[in-house]
Amino acid sequence: MKKKVAVVMGSDSDYTIMEESVKVLREHKVDYEVMVTSAHRTPERTREFASSAEERGVAIFIVGAGCAAHLAGVIAADTILPVIGVPIDASPLRGVDALYATVQMPGGIPVATMAIGKAGATNAALLALEILALQDSGIREGLLRHRKNMAEGVAKKNEALQSRLKGE
Repeated sequence: MKKKVAVVMGSDSDYTIMEESVKVLREHKVDYEVMVTSAHRTPERTREFASSAEERGVAIFIVGAGCAAHLAGVIAADTILPVIGVPIDASPLRGVDALYATVQMPGGIPVATMAIGKAGATNAALLALEILALQDSGIREGLLRHRKNMAEGVAKKNEALQSRLKGE
């Protein structure tokens, strides 16, 4: 069975952030599923989703939540699969509450925590790919190409800047 990544969020409004994870997974042709479920409003549904993930071929969770939500921790409590948390800016505290709720897990129930927002969602997908690449050479090669393309892009931007500076 081909392994996939579960992209989970506490509200459909979080998809504008979590879509960044989906974009990376699509770009690298990695299977994924998307689920909206709440640690607080639908706890049984969340628990069932997490505990049945391996049966569906899920290898890794990427979980986004805001407003001091504990979704990543609740999912991590019901599986031994890796959980990568993405704090979302959804409150007057601008995501700091979500960051603390995600990163401050008790010893024994780990959640890898990314940056708040879109950069965190992008990096969560890249970290998931790095984990999958440990056993999938195709994903590994895709990540190496991705890094090479980024480096080439920076070099091109530097060349353009240098040309502009010479023209001043």
